[in-house]
Amino acid sequence: MSPSRHATLTFTDAESLLDLSTFVSRARAYDATGAVRLQAVGAVLAAWVSVLPGRDLVGTGAVLGLRTTPLEGHHELDATVLLAALTDRFARRSVTQDTSTVLAVPPATVSPPWSGVMPPRAGWEPVGQISSTSLLSAARTGVAEVAEGTPDTAGGPAVAALRAAVWGRPLEHDVPAGAGLAALALGFAAESQPQQASVHRSGPWTRVSLPAGYVVCR
Repeated sequence: MSPSRHATLTFTDAESLLDLSTFVSRARAYDATGAVRLQAVGAVLAAWVSVLPGRDLVGTGAVLGLRTTPLEGHHELDATVLLAALTDRFARRSVTQDTSTVLAVPPATVSPPWSGVMPPRAGWEPVGQISSTSLLSAARTGVAEVAEGTPDTAGGPAVAALRAAVWGRPLEHDVPAGAGLAALALGFAAESQPQQASVHRSGPWTRVSLPAGYVVCR
């Protein structure tokens, strides 16, 4: 459903709202024109962003980042809005020193292709673990490889093919290297704090669960 002009989300505390602000800011730093899908059911908000949009009608190669946040009371919301619209909201709160835990949802919605191809909520089976060190190493290697392999003269199809090959490269348990890119870009992992991430699979989807968030790949 789309938000009304007066749709709001009430968070359990100021820290939870700040957590969403940090997540959205990181996502926008990675993709200034990107969007976030806000799905609130009951007392939980799931905020989805796209790191790699994927190809074809079913989103092959898509890599999404997910951060969940507790809410106060019962909510029902499903809206995709521009990251810029939310960061503007947070900036305005900072300027006006608004310390409330209520966030007004931007009324204007968007429909990026990735938001229509979402992973299932149930049916996930554990397949193992992968270290955050492996994820970040794959991300940094991939970033360098894409940068070196895409000169100014490279055409769009060539760049797309290179990115698909680099970020689709399998790591442990067939986790794609693109999961590392998401962990790096969204701040889900840090070199100074090595961690083990659990890996689950449901059909064509793979989920990597880190303490700071989830990466879901198709």
